[in-house]
Amino acid sequence: MSEKKFSKKHEWVSLEGEIATIGITKHATEMLGDIVFVEVPQKGKQVEQNGQAAVVESTKAASDVFSPISGEVIESNEAIVSDPSSVNADPENNAWFFKIKVSNKSEMDSLMNKADYEKFVSENPN
Repeated sequence: MSEKKFSKKHEWVSLEGEIATIGITKHATEMLGDIVFVEVPQKGKQVEQNGQAAVVESTKAASDVFSPISGEVIESNEAIVSDPSSVNADPENNAWFFKIKVSNKSEMDSLMNKADYEKFVSENPN
């Protein structure tokens, strides 16, 4: 599996060839609290870098999930729609939100690696 990259909006992306898997970070789930609802994008939807792609609601707040890179949605994780609490349990692995066929791989260059993301979170806790 490829190295994960992270956005300042607390999404992660893992790229394998032309396919990127996208979800929200553990830090995001900790800020949100208990997740009670998830809406994922439809297959075929075009998403733009930093554009709204999904929705997550918790007992504290509703939040948009943004796509860290551009592409076409090829798969959505229906398991997290059926069991939103699974996002709290495993946000950076099995509880991914959607997969896209990447349209511009160079957008990955604007994202942070794990160490940079952890530094960003420590300096910007909210």
